[in-house]
Amino acid sequence: MISAGDFRNGVTFEEDGNVLQVVEFQHVKPGKGAAFVRTKVKNVITGSVVEKSYNPTAKFPTAFVERKDMEYSYSDGDLYYFMDQETYELVPINSDELSDNFKFVKENMVCKILSYKGKVFGVEPPTFVELQVTQTDPGFKGDTATNATKPATLETGAEIRVPLFIDEGEMIRIDTRTGEYMERA
Repeated sequence: MISAGDFRNGVTFEEDGNVLQVVEFQHVKPGKGAAFVRTKVKNVITGSVVEKSYNPTAKFPTAFVERKDMEYSYSDGDLYYFMDQETYELVPINSDELSDNFKFVKENMVCKILSYKGKVFGVEPPTFVELQVTQTDPGFKGDTATNATKPATLETGAEIRVPLFIDEGEMIRIDTRTGEYMERA
């Protein structure tokens, strides 16, 4: 059991037969009245996000979400195939279950597959990935004010903003949580 006062980002719990994951939380102590916890929770099965308030002493059963490392093999239409690294079994996952930051994943990368009672509801790519820049405009000396960036296309087809000194063919490191350029690899 977990109380609402112990909520943190990423915590999963069951409420009214639904499995919910805390996206954001805030403990609120108004000057008048009782304290409460304001949260944004995501239904892990349907993907809907709702704002709710809870009494900090309310208790909920903890939902155990299985996180398993699997290697992304290939895609075929709307199905993406992941290989279990222990059994070498291929698991097809529908494109609806993939998050927006999956655009930074290339074949043979290891991702975390999230499932609850055997039903897959999400795929977490690695936090940092190294990808090659396949297309970007050249940067010119002297056309910077501060922190000037330009668009670049990566080998996975994703587009991000990179500093002017990055050229085509270079390997760069990207934070998949924000989709931002980190550094040269």
